[in-house]
Amino acid sequence: MNAREEILGDIERITPGRSAAAVAEDYAAIDRSYLRRHHEDGILDLLAERVAHYRATVRKVSAEELPGAVAQALAARPGRYAVPEGLPAEWLSAMDTERLAFDPEIAGLDGLAGTVTGCAVAIAETGTIVLDHGPGQGPRALTLVPDYHLIVVTADQITADVPEGLERLDPRRPLTFVSGPSATSDIELSRVEGVHGPRALEVLLVL
Repeated sequence: MNAREEILGDIERITPGRSAAAVAEDYAAIDRSYLRRHHEDGILDLLAERVAHYRATVRKVSAEELPGAVAQALAARPGRYAVPEGLPAEWLSAMDTERLAFDPEIAGLDGLAGTVTGCAVAIAETGTIVLDHGPGQGPRALTLVPDYHLIVVTADQITADVPEGLERLDPRRPLTFVSGPSATSDIELSRVEGVHGPRALEVLLVL
């Protein structure tokens, strides 16, 4: 038994007697009469606007321009970059492989300049990019420890609003919701960046 199964077992013991059919029935009865999409057109431009609002750097590129854009973004910072397993090789085809750390050990992440990943979903209305840490995204630590994170978002991954975005995600996956660089404010509203994750976020939107 792993930790997840143990926790779910504890919850089941606290609220016993709920069959899978009963849970499914309650889920189906949830009122979903709310507006599901606030936008029908221009969602890529909206995502770019909202992500930039959170102080992230956003660039729109074509699929042909993507390898050069990745190389240019990473060239701006000295050091090596973490590359998760499953990231498309063509994205890095313009990079010097000596500057890439493929599927690095968690213990060595603090010494890297940053990381480059894909994502699972991007939500235009909120400017949120969601990682489910599948292929090309790596474990959660890979995107939280290094000080810089470059995310590639393809047009088919962009949804207009939250309901549509959540429908594409598996709630059993470890989900990380990214809305700009990591930042927090103290009681006097002094903004501090990089406390809980990358200080710098750059997003390449592939048209």
